[in-house]
Amino acid sequence: MYGQRLKELRESSGLTQKELAKIMHVSQQDISRYELEQIQPSIEFIVQFCRRFSVSSDYLLGVKEY
Repeated sequence: MYGQRLKELRESSGLTQKELAKIMHVSQQDISRYELEQIQPSIEFIVQFCRRFSVSSDYLLGVKEY
């Protein structure tokens, strides 16, 4: 669930994986792996991402639909 939401939020902001990776201080490969749910993001990444995109961690992780 988090991978799909990461991708949707990134794309709705008009960012490429490479651009988001630079903002979030991770590699483009990490962004790709997060979106494919091949690896799990760190808590620090989740907090920073949620702040950047103004969403709750519950939304990002699929606990809530809004």
